[in-house]
Amino acid sequence: MYYSLPENHHHFMIHKPWGMISQFINPAKRKKLLGDLYDFPEGTMAIGRLDVPSEGLLLLTTDGKVSAEIRSRKYEKEYYVQVDGVITEKEVEQLRNGVEIGFNGKKYTTKPGKAFIIDDPKFPLRSQKIRDERHGPTSWVSIIIREGKFRQVRKMTAAVGLPTLRLIRVRIGDILLGDLEVGGVKEITNLIEKEK
Repeated sequence: MYYSLPENHHHFMIHKPWGMISQFINPAKRKKLLGDLYDFPEGTMAIGRLDVPSEGLLLLTTDGKVSAEIRSRKYEKEYYVQVDGVITEKEVEQLRNGVEIGFNGKKYTTKPGKAFIIDDPKFPLRSQKIRDERHGPTSWVSIIIREGKFRQVRKMTAAVGLPTLRLIRVRIGDILLGDLEVGGVKEITNLIEKEK
């Protein structure tokens, strides 16, 4: 079953850089905005968000129905996460099964998802350097979820004792970040598979 992107609207994928706000308007005007990357059509909106220190795949559309569809739990979101310390299968299993995090002042247990240890994906260095290697080892994990509570992935790794150092979203549904350069913008018309 596939969800077709309507042809009478515009849809984009971008590689959001570190330090950018996932919106077009910011009263403070202290951070870079999405409109700094490309001359998007009027009415373009971000589908969900990546917080300022997060990077990677962000989808934009001029169609509010598409935005609501993709933000639903029908689609997996995959993140590559660099953590402070060496992650083991014990922590990965905890991430898969769900961990307790704080959300809106209450305790919340994340839904079961997928997680596995990965090699360093060798992404381009970001504009702000990750802490020096002299401060100890780091490791990488892929975390795949369908929900998206505020700063959820960062809270999940902290809950197993491994703070997030770098977070890069690499996939939404079957749309892949691939080799799109940092700050790159690509108009898309491909289909998004509805996952079971």
